[in-house]
Amino acid sequence: MKKELSTKMNSYLANIAVEYVKLHNLHWNVVGGQFKAVHEYLETLYDALSDVLDTTAEALKMNGEMPLASMKDYLAAATVKELDSAEMNVKQVLEITLADMELLKQQAEDIRREAADEDNYSISNLMESNLENYAKTIWFLNSMLK
Repeated sequence: MKKELSTKMNSYLANIAVEYVKLHNLHWNVVGGQFKAVHEYLETLYDALSDVLDTTAEALKMNGEMPLASMKDYLAAATVKELDSAEMNVKQVLEITLADMELLKQQAEDIRREAADEDNYSISNLMESNLENYAKTIWFLNSMLK
């Protein structure tokens, strides 16, 4: 694995880790008429991201690279922004989550392209699987915002 792909993978890993914590924040602090549905949906999202975090770190290890593994390193490498703890209405929560999922999808697309260019099909296939999940999540979030 070339250094540039390793760096992109670690940035992606960092974004997943920050998003995982951020989704908990949103899950705990969402308020409004659709509270229960959104609260429960956010839990499914962070549960799924836990698996993405693990498989991404393992993919780095299988390619001879060291995955980031501390909050300090995650925050330094992430482009997903942390969120202060505060109550947020359902619409705000869905919009924040949608923007972050679009960012993760774009990042996975970039990694997939670069991995394919390197003939690293295990990484390319991993990103393809992640992209399928992001597409569905983005569709759900857009539908919930209508």
